[in-house]
Amino acid sequence: MISASSKESIKAHALSLGFSTVGFTSPMLPAATQSGLQEFLAGGNHGDMQWMETNAERRGDPKALWPQAKSVIVVGHNYAPEHNPLEKLAHKTMGNISCYAQNQDYHDVIKKKLRLFAHWLTENFPCEIKLFVDTAPVMEKPIAEAAGLGWQGKHTCLVSREFGSWLFIGSIFSTLVLAPDEPESDHCGSCTKCLDICPTQAFTAARQLDARRCIAYLTNEHKGQIPLEFRKAIGNRIYGCDDCLSVCPWNKFAQTASETAYHARENLKAPLLRELATLNDASFRTFFSKSPVKRIGRNRFLRNVLVAIGNSEDISLMDAVTPLLDDPSPLVSEMAGWALDELQKIPASV
Repeated sequence: MISASSKESIKAHALSLGFSTVGFTSPMLPAATQSGLQEFLAGGNHGDMQWMETNAERRGDPKALWPQAKSVIVVGHNYAPEHNPLEKLAHKTMGNISCYAQNQDYHDVIKKKLRLFAHWLTENFPCEIKLFVDTAPVMEKPIAEAAGLGWQGKHTCLVSREFGSWLFIGSIFSTLVLAPDEPESDHCGSCTKCLDICPTQAFTAARQLDARRCIAYLTNEHKGQIPLEFRKAIGNRIYGCDDCLSVCPWNKFAQTASETAYHARENLKAPLLRELATLNDASFRTFFSKSPVKRIGRNRFLRNVLVAIGNSEDISLMDAVTPLLDDPSPLVSEMAGWALDELQKIPASV
């Protein structure tokens, strides 16, 4: 087993690379976590995310992912925004993009740092490693909880006493034998603010999410048309939703992210819906260069923008919608029809 001093040097190096927090755990998950995943999938709560079902066995058991692993080094990267994202919901003619997507893709940022960390690790402690950043069948949140980085809040996301609900997670699986840290205990208490604020009532209970009702899922992951029952609740959220994260009382201890790659780009802070509605495929990819928004493609994004326009109560946006009635993509043209119908319901004096 690696000595306590060596373990501290590993932690110190991780922090020197810019990670906000680091912890250590074994590559194992409690049986309750594995059964919870099976219940989630059996209920169809994952919606279109078939990749969760395909890799369910490996996702529920880290040792199945890589049997040689002896320990997991878990890092957290603070991405707390400068302002409360809830403030933007009142500006109905502007698009509200989840704060994690207002600049560079965190996968790229963290993976670059993890590679530097892994190189140092293998040079100083001969071992084999595999690194992951939300792109493999790894249950990051339970592993991070086991490593002491925080606890899985009632909104199902990780909560930290130091960073609130604003931590990205990365992990290095290693053949090194490292003493595990103490898991973090639950500090949510009787608070239910994250559950109560959800616009679409996506939480069926504490720590139980029906992704099919979640705005982040509907705008980011869902490939089809957004169901009618959720469109008004989406408001001006055109990519993701930060409501349950933003309202967490533990955020009062969070400090704005020091990583400049997470600071909001000016054109993504509150883009005008009118301008977003004009994006073609090429201009969409340019506008969202290096942003995770680019992954969903122009058509799904404009679908989201048109939902927001339909909720804007601004009849001057009709002329931005009309050209999209003939868009080649049914996702866009059908939602343009809905948005126009919603705007036509508004009295001209409003």
